[in-house]
This record gives sequence, C-alpha cells and structure tokens, in this order.
Amino acid sequence: MKVLHIDSNHPLLIEQLKALGFRNDEDYTSSKEAIEAKISEYGGLVIRSRFPIDKQFIDKAVNLKFIGRVGAGLENIDCDYAESKNIKLIAAPEGNRNAVGEHALGMLLSLMNHFKRADKEVSNGFWKREENRGVELDGKTVGIIGYGNMGKAFAKKLLGFDVEVICYDILNGVGDANAKQVSLAEFHQKVDVVSLHTPQTPQTLRMINNAFIDAFAKPFWFINTARGKSVVTADLVAALKTGKIIAAGLDVLEYEKASFEDMFVGNTMPEPFQYLIQADNVILTPHIAGWTLESKEKLAQTIVDKIKAHFS
Repeated sequence: MKVLHIDSNHPLLIEQLKALGFRNDEDYTSSKEAIEAKISEYGGLVIRSRFPIDKQFIDKAVNLKFIGRVGAGLENIDCDYAESKNIKLIAAPEGNRNAVGEHALGMLLSLMNHFKRADKEVSNGFWKREENRGVELDGKTVGIIGYGNMGKAFAKKLLGFDVEVICYDILNGVGDANAKQVSLAEFHQKVDVVSLHTPQTPQTLRMINNAFIDAFAKPFWFINTARGKSVVTADLVAALKTGKIIAAGLDVLEYEKASFEDMFVGNTMPEPFQYLIQADNVILTPHIAGWTLESKEKLAQTIVDKIKAHFS
C-alpha cells in the first residue's frame, strides 16, 4: 500500500512502515489542491494539522483506506464522511497524554506560586517576597472536565498531592480511583481548580463562557491544554478582571490557526489577547502541552502500531 505523508514526524514512522512493506511518499509543501490532485494514488494518508481533510478532499481520495493523525484529536477531519467511505481513522492520544498531564500540572503550580511575576520582578531588580507569597495545592479540590486519555493523565500526576480530584464528563462511568465522577452541579459547587481536557466538538465549542463561569461557587484557577475554541476568551478575560478566575494557564487559544502552526502572521491582535499577554496571572504557551521529545516518538510509534494492527 502506498502511504502519503503530508506533515513531518518522527523518522521511525516512515522507517517502520517501510519495514512492514508500505511504500512511503513525502510531500510537506504542496498546496491542498495539489495533494488532492494525486491523493487517488494512495491507500494511506498520515497528517498532523496542515490543512483540513474535508468532503472535497475525501471525494478525491477514492482508494484511501486509512488516515493516521499524529496527535490526539480528529477535528480537522470530516470524520462522519470519511467513515461513510469506509476510511479508517487513526489517532494517537496515548502518545502525548503524559506530556499533557505534566504540562498542566506545571502551569498550575507556576500560577499558584506567581512564577511569571516573580521571575519578571527579579530580572528587573526587585526582590518582593511578601507580595509573591504563594498558595499550596494541598487541600484543594481539582476538577477535570473531560476524563479521557488527557484528563486521566493529569489526575495521575496529582496522586502525590493531598487533594480531592473530581471529574465531569458527558459519558457515564468514566471515573476511576484517581478521580470521582460527579454531576455538573456538584462540580460547579466544589472545585478550586478547573482543568479542561475535552476534544473539539460542536458540544465543546465556546463552552467556557460567562454563564458557565458564573455557575461556579468559588473563584478558581483555570488550565486549558485542550482546544482554544472551547473558551470564549472575552468572557475569560472578564472573569480574570473580576477575580472569579484567579489565574489562567492557557496552552491553546481561541485565535489559533486550524493548523496550530502559527497565530500572529497577518493578524491584528484581538483586545482580549492583548490583555492576556500583559497579565501577571496568566501563563501562555504555544500549543506545546503534548509537544515533548518523548511524545514525538510515542505519537509516531502509536500510529505505526495501529496501522500494523489493522493493515498488515
């Protein structure tokens, strides 16, 4: 089977597919239209997020047997249409879940101990100890929204802390020894920390908005390592200004390009984002929560293993 790779990944992916008998072609620069013109030659496609795999693309891919996305989510693929054409969809959330869990925890501890502000002050010659007195995570209730691979990985990272961990998910029966599943009403009532770990779906788009935020009984720390478009940034900023959200760690932003590869080129900067980049109680990272040296290898290996299981 011929496989087309349109995003670069760990070299083991191509090496191991070759060893399994697959022929691998690479095209990391051609336009979507140029890829569409030749995709009928291929039985497999390996992507990250360079461009959307939509109905038009799938209609051209008349011999496609699988799409492997080297990442956790599949929102850049018209999944229903692909599956209607008997195209197997393969993702790799197992590959970067540990990295996401570590990143979320790092963001949370940094926010609770004012690392961003303190570092800036010391670098500018100010030694403010009392003003940067932190808050301990122990004794808090940590709430996880979305208890799949990523949510479970974050809960596991919290095992060394004296915290209560609860989760909310639209699926029943996902709780485990590391997090008790609760109703949304109980979640809103109890949590001190909210960490978002949901995929991008029509149900999660803009779900973190004024109404959702106002339903929480207490001010809370907010972490988002999931998808930026799940948060209404203007509403998040409003809550930061009132103190309803104490601080926010954002690895993803509403304003990101669909490819996740860039955000600033050709864009004016939205007013809510201008606030975020200046706020001492906000930490921003460029969609790197699952982007470690180890996860790059694990993501590729997961895709290879799943292709092997289904097609060799």
